[in-house]
Amino acid sequence: MKIQVRKPTEDEKKTAASWPIWTKEASSFPWHYDEPETCLILEGEATIRAGDERISFAGGDLVIFPRGLDCTWNISKAIRKHYRFG
Repeated sequence: MKIQVRKPTEDEKKTAASWPIWTKEASSFPWHYDEPETCLILEGEATIRAGDERISFAGGDLVIFPRGLDCTWNISKAIRKHYRFG
């Protein structure tokens, strides 16, 4: 299962603006994705560890987490993101 990180298109930014916002302080925690999640990172920095894979992202990135992913979030700078499940 691969986590995708890339820069969003202008249309994706406009669409994401209507999604809910989630915030989280610097921390580390395990997470499981029961369904895919797409996020537009507004602020902050994090590294996700899933097995041997480590993926880092920051403000301005579009991140897609696949369904079934087990990972650990390591937030180094407080995160603020738009998100959508499904």
